[in-house]
Amino acid sequence: MGISGASGVAYGIRLLEALKEVGAESHLVITKPGEMTIGYETRFGPKQVMAKADQAYRIDDIGAPIASGSFKTAAMVVAPCSVRTMSEIATGVTTNLLTRAADVTLKERRPLILLVRESPLHLGHLRTLTDLAEIGAVILPPVPAFYAEPKSISDLVDQMVGRMLDILGYTWPMRRWGEDLTKGRRRGKAGDDRNG
Repeated sequence: MGISGASGVAYGIRLLEALKEVGAESHLVITKPGEMTIGYETRFGPKQVMAKADQAYRIDDIGAPIASGSFKTAAMVVAPCSVRTMSEIATGVTTNLLTRAADVTLKERRPLILLVRESPLHLGHLRTLTDLAEIGAVILPPVPAFYAEPKSISDLVDQMVGRMLDILGYTWPMRRWGEDLTKGRRRGKAGDDRNG
């Protein structure tokens, strides 16, 4: 798992917690900008976040096990994924352990989920995302599911963490479309915006 410097480090931190809840072993690397963003956006320090993983590595530790395809991993998630990080992964010109591990994940044909956190996107970004999708990455922007009626930022984060875990093949509690979403509500007709 990687955490880069884009806004939205709460997604990565919550995913680490959820991986522990489902009994999955986690290996973590955080970029220097990611460490800064943790300080800006959360009550945690980088060391506290690293302690949530089963194993954490320094960003410059290119000799770490996750830098090699012979080290067996099930998948990799970068949450959040900055434009710089996605660009390095797309080109294969990697400068740190996070992007090297992502490159290894792709070359070994293992799932790579990128929670790309940028908006708006210009044409260069879109072309890079297309390149990533073509070489096997799953592009998962953190788009809120309002049908789940989130009441807090934590609800929004948990919904996206649930989507990531779905892709990874884990079952984790989250509100799903068609499951208990209409209790106590009057359903509108098609085109009726009262129930939005």
